[in-house]
Amino acid sequence: MALVYKMLSAICLVLLPLLLSQNVDAAAVISIDLGSEWMKIGIVSPGVPMEIVLNKESKRKTPAVVAFRDDVRTFGEDAVTVGVRFPKNSYKYLLDLLGKPYDHPLVQSFKDKFPYYELVATERGTPEFVHDNNTRYTPEELVGQLLAKAKDFAELSHGQPITECVITIPGYFNQAERRAMKEAAALAGLNVLQLINDYTAIAINYGIFRRKEINETAWYALFFDMGAVSTKAALVEYKTVKIKDKGYVETVPQLQVIGVGYDRTLGGLEMTLRLREHLIKAWEANGGGDVRASPRAMEKLLLESERLKIVLSANSEHYAQIESLLDDKDFKHLVSRAELEALCSDLWPRVSGVIQRAIAAASGSGTGARLIVAGGASRVPSVQETLRSAAGLELSRSINADEAATLGAVYRAASLATGYKVAPLNVRDAVILPIQVVFTRHVDGNDRLIKRTLFGPMNPYPQKKVITFNKHTDDFTFTVNYAELDHIPSNELKNIGTLNLSQVVLSGVNEALTKNSGDNIEHKGIKAHFNLDDSGILNLANVEFVAEKTVTEEDGEDDSTLSKIGSTISKLFGSDSEAPEKLEEFSDEKPQVPPKNDTVKTNETASEKQNATEAESKPKPKIVVLKEPIKTDEQILNVRPLSLEEFKTSKTKITKLNNIDKKRIERETALNNLEAFVVDVQMKTDMDEYAECGTPEQIVEIKKLCSEISEWLYDDGYDAATEKFEERLSLLKEKTNSILYKHWEHRERPDAVASIRKLLNSSQEFLKMARNFTKEVNPDKDIFTEIEITMLDVKIEETKNWLEEAIKEQNALKKNDDVKLTIDSIREKIASLDREVKYLLNKMKIWKPKKPVKIEKDNKTDTVVEPEKQKTETLEEKPEAQEKPITENTETDEESVAVEEEITEIPQIGEENQEEVEHSEL
Repeated sequence: MALVYKMLSAICLVLLPLLLSQNVDAAAVISIDLGSEWMKIGIVSPGVPMEIVLNKESKRKTPAVVAFRDDVRTFGEDAVTVGVRFPKNSYKYLLDLLGKPYDHPLVQSFKDKFPYYELVATERGTPEFVHDNNTRYTPEELVGQLLAKAKDFAELSHGQPITECVITIPGYFNQAERRAMKEAAALAGLNVLQLINDYTAIAINYGIFRRKEINETAWYALFFDMGAVSTKAALVEYKTVKIKDKGYVETVPQLQVIGVGYDRTLGGLEMTLRLREHLIKAWEANGGGDVRASPRAMEKLLLESERLKIVLSANSEHYAQIESLLDDKDFKHLVSRAELEALCSDLWPRVSGVIQRAIAAASGSGTGARLIVAGGASRVPSVQETLRSAAGLELSRSINADEAATLGAVYRAASLATGYKVAPLNVRDAVILPIQVVFTRHVDGNDRLIKRTLFGPMNPYPQKKVITFNKHTDDFTFTVNYAELDHIPSNELKNIGTLNLSQVVLSGVNEALTKNSGDNIEHKGIKAHFNLDDSGILNLANVEFVAEKTVTEEDGEDDSTLSKIGSTISKLFGSDSEAPEKLEEFSDEKPQVPPKNDTVKTNETASEKQNATEAESKPKPKIVVLKEPIKTDEQILNVRPLSLEEFKTSKTKITKLNNIDKKRIERETALNNLEAFVVDVQMKTDMDEYAECGTPEQIVEIKKLCSEISEWLYDDGYDAATEKFEERLSLLKEKTNSILYKHWEHRERPDAVASIRKLLNSSQEFLKMARNFTKEVNPDKDIFTEIEITMLDVKIEETKNWLEEAIKEQNALKKNDDVKLTIDSIREKIASLDREVKYLLNKMKIWKPKKPVKIEKDNKTDTVVEPEKQKTETLEEKPEAQEKPITENTETDEESVAVEEEITEIPQIGEENQEEVEHSEL
């Protein structure tokens, strides 16, 4: 039995992932495409394919804006509306500030674009919004609130909690920016499965629908994405590869990013700002006044410029119109597409520069690539014309420009989450900002600065690498920096920030060497293990001292366990598909090359044979790997992560806001419920069909109570607490429940009576047929006994008599009297009679005719029926006969099936209306 349980457990473990993909209780996962201007959410859950989550306005994308006004926090369209009147209270374009120091050029540019925000530096050197005298918000906190709102949209849409997600980020994000995004997600209560570059997500979406086109012959696609604040281009290779992730070799399709170009400040917002400046000059030329001094007027101009830019993408000219722009003066100005193109004439060459850098980064690969366009700003006609000339290709819009990244990211989320089985697609992203290790080595009395590149430009990741320091015998320090950035344009270098990433101090090096010293021990150096994970974040996994000890078999017995442990630990830093790359610090000493033996001896002397025999009898030496952990102290040199206390403070601030929103929503819900119920009761008590179900005194009392609540609501009660609304709603329901219940009973009773009468008629017909299948009437088909027939007959008569008596009693009552013939009592009688009929039906289904036994006698065949023996044979030799339904095409079978269908088709008695009463009336 124990073996059986083990086998069942093993089978469950194998089938579990597939079963979870169809299990309604499995957890849903989402993707969040958080751009500078818009936010889109994708979701995949068991039984639901990849789809876009709708917000409360049933729209597929939401403005990435959060606003605060009068202790009310709003998101999306509501926050944009707040921003028109109170620009300082509405926060947007937050990705420009995430993970950057206060003195970063992009932060200063943000202050110039939106001068009404008050930005100050925090203790860790990052920017922070001053909301009021008591409240400040960091970019991480505001982005975390946007991510939490995306989580809420998904939970409300699909009715289940969300904990895991994949978030898209710009591919040019550096290490600090990527860490900051993960911190914001943690503040939102989300576990990030991966931060995926936006162009990689688009490439996934493009590839999953073209899996049949992917084979061993590589083909390429060039993705161009111009968004609100930046432009990216990525050259991607598609082909099949052999991998061994699951312990065996399999061929899977793969996409690999081989070339990337970008411009962090080229986007639709830049065009909008230039158009706003054009409108400001037109306003000032007409003597409109100093519009720049009014944040509200500047925000109105920005929104109108954005609308005008979109319209001019499809029209040659259009009017900009704003009511009450400043001092109750309206503004109207005609703008042509040619004017907009002239305003942005210096931007178009930058478009071609992004494409050219992506192609150049691929080092000649990518011939015959398809040009795929995404991003809202790519719809500008001048951008498309520049693309055609720069790439020499026709544009393809075979993907949804707005949702491709969202759907590609949610496909990736399903492949990374547990419980989902998706078609495999191997994804290999590329490093844009190369990383190196810098350290000093003491050579000839001098300290030399040594640089070793860990991840070069366009190196694929995720990937693990190991660097070995084999010359250091004492504690030392090394730094991790960005490597040579010659491939990055000069105007983009300043946006990277500091090139120093971290400093690592190693201690205990000499102690490890001393502990593992001896004639038979060879030092292999200090090995530092690095990991560039799926999110593109560099991690120092561990640092260890490694040595090899040469022992014989006799001496090595004690070291065998240590050797196995060392081997196991080393495998932890390897990959199933790819071993970690080693970067050795090369020694200046020349290796000893053994002399070549030009003479080959074919005959051995007797002494040589004897020496060989003795050597074979001696124990063979073995190599045991010795490892000693080295203590590390890593210090982040750029924007440091949030400390534990800082994270708790931010989390507490967001939790407080969530609680305020929750209480506000509860109060609004209670108020709406009370108002709706009062109106509903007032309307119903004026209808005769409801008024008849209560006494005149009850109706008068209910109407008076409704009037009192209405007056209270529109006087002092509108600002009351949630509990006051709930108390009055409970009181009003208590007074009206009996009336609403009686009305429901009287309304549903005719259908219920019709249902039980139909069942009685069907049961009587079945009873007539069943009397013909007893032993007394038909010995060959003795399906039923007389007792069973009698019991059904009695049940039918009892039900019929009860129904007629109950109807008579109910008809004698008034509508406002207590109900005698209830819907529940009718249901009970239906269920009781239905059980009796189904019992006989099931017996008919499993009944088999008795088979005659053939006996040969004097060369003649006589047929003898042995009932008891035949019954035993049927039960013992063919047990399945009792469960297998009748398949013979006999008259009896046809009759039984027909009767079964007629009787089991029982109408549902007002279940939908019953649910309505339980929720709204009772």
